[in-house]
Amino acid sequence: MQKMTDSISSFDSNELKKEFNEALKDEYFKLIVSKLKLSSDYLMNYTSLLEESSLEYRNCSECKCLMECKNKIKGYAYLPRIIDGNIEFEYKPCKYQKHLLKINNYKKNTLNYEVPEAISDASISKIYKTDKKRYPVINWLLDFIDNYSKDSKGLYLHGNFGCGKTYLVSATFNELAKAGFKTSIIFYPEFVRQAFYDDFKDKFDRIKKVDLLLIDDIGAENLTAYNRDEILCPLLQYRMDNKLTTFFTSNLNMEDLKNHLSFSKKGVDEVKAGRIISRIEQLTTDLELISKNLRK
Repeated sequence: MQKMTDSISSFDSNELKKEFNEALKDEYFKLIVSKLKLSSDYLMNYTSLLEESSLEYRNCSECKCLMECKNKIKGYAYLPRIIDGNIEFEYKPCKYQKHLLKINNYKKNTLNYEVPEAISDASISKIYKTDKKRYPVINWLLDFIDNYSKDSKGLYLHGNFGCGKTYLVSATFNELAKAGFKTSIIFYPEFVRQAFYDDFKDKFDRIKKVDLLLIDDIGAENLTAYNRDEILCPLLQYRMDNKLTTFFTSNLNMEDLKNHLSFSKKGVDEVKAGRIISRIEQLTTDLELISKNLRK
């Protein structure tokens, strides 16, 4: 006499086989199964997962760009693979996602604080070149990229509001990040405002050691004797002692920056301001960028 459990097992097996054979009518399901080169008796236990994979595979085959992705996780397809004779499923990036990951791979070498995404993603190919007054700065930066070494002198880039100073330097840094160098941009007014936050020391220790550092919009901060003498001065001294390339952007020329650094609530201190300026001069070449306001 046949046991009831045997009858149920046989029924389940027949149902699995029926579902599997029905799924094989789909061309993408059949294609995936054929690539796996495993027996039907084994694969029919994974019919529902293979159907999910075949749907995502179909979506990928018909997709024209990443924005059109219909899969559960944008840019990825849930596909099977064989490990030691067993089937496993994982999310694999599509060709568009792989391209995007390759393009953005350099970002692992960038460390930016309070920097807009448009600036962080700056590209040399997209810089504004119509205004010929920008050419000396652009040419300086292109030459810097071509000849950069870890003890290269940086740039003090000053000019009118909105002329694209930060974008140009960020684009330069991104090119060097692609070559494996560590870069960082700090929006200086906000950076010093966070001086008493719990994580400030960690941020400070990280940014002071990177290969290339941009201190963005120096001179726009609310100056205090503390952020001048306990943040900026030690930062510049460390980078000068270790020959680390440092850039600055500012709306102020060097003389105006000296005046700015002289005044705090504790009074006028031209000596300490002069020490800061001396360090900046040793770290950088001074260039002016005058151009139309690109933010309008």
